[in-house]
Amino acid sequence: MKSDSLVIIPTYNERENIARMIETVLAIEEHAFDLLIIDDNSPDGTGAIVDDLIERYPERLHIVKRSGKLGLGTAYIAGFKWALDHGYDYVIEMDADFSHPPMKLIELQRACASEGADVAIGSRYISGVNVVNWPMGRVLMSYYASAYVRFITGMNVRDTTAGFVCYRREVLEAIDLDAIEFKGYAFQIEMKFTAHRMGFKIKEVPIVFVNRVLGTSKMSSGIFGEAVLGVVKLRLSTLTNPKKYRRHNN
Repeated sequence: MKSDSLVIIPTYNERENIARMIETVLAIEEHAFDLLIIDDNSPDGTGAIVDDLIERYPERLHIVKRSGKLGLGTAYIAGFKWALDHGYDYVIEMDADFSHPPMKLIELQRACASEGADVAIGSRYISGVNVVNWPMGRVLMSYYASAYVRFITGMNVRDTTAGFVCYRREVLEAIDLDAIEFKGYAFQIEMKFTAHRMGFKIKEVPIVFVNRVLGTSKMSSGIFGEAVLGVVKLRLSTLTNPKKYRRHNN
């Protein structure tokens, strides 16, 4: 039976994590979640592992294979469009590496389904700093990056770069997904900022973020730099392109 909630996981070289992540999410009993993997032609065979598991879960597990490494933001946009085309009411972004605790999917979905939120964020910073096994420099960079984003944009969101997010269908329908510009960390900021400017209600759900144990991080200085400069561009866009933040239905 099809769920009302879809979890989207972008992958590039996640063979160490992907099978266990899929099994963990699909085993959650309190609320059933379907899964969509967006694989960017991982040379380590991640896509083939997913293909094998689809034979076991043909109704609940799906994959979109892309030609190469095209960026996190474009992966999620492809996933959002797929979710809308297939009738899901709640759409959740999540990493493959267990840095986002799978059982928190229940709280994120509940925040949107029954607690009045339009966007629910799995937040590292809403109740202190809840990050495990990150170097202190990276913790400080992430924490103060979010503070910088709050200052520039005026969003009352503690974890603006979070990648563990649930959207109600109506939010994704209202946003012009083709107008979302950024591909890295700035993509996460841009989606939240756009929802905020459109007047959607954003709620943060506290999580403990655990740095990946297996596989390689995809973070780079270029991705971080895009976020720093992108925030200023986003703020200016409210003046230069106000139509972007008007609600419409696709």
